[in-house]
Amino acid sequence: MLQDVFYPQTNGELSESITQNWTEQALECYKLNGNCKNCSIAKGNYSFVCQMPKVIEVLKTVYGEPSFDY
Repeated sequence: MLQDVFYPQTNGELSESITQNWTEQALECYKLNGNCKNCSIAKGNYSFVCQMPKVIEVLKTVYGEPSFDY
């Protein structure tokens, strides 16, 4: 029987590749204050557990709050 949700096999650790900079998706999550209900990824019904709130915390710690150039 297959699980409905995919849990990454990383022992709870985040990949360094997704914590190297503020990506478009990371900025969206930041702007939504981690509210997954309004996230474009969550609306896509993907079969994995979103790690973005954890990524945001790492990015804020390492690089500080993002700046928005509009």
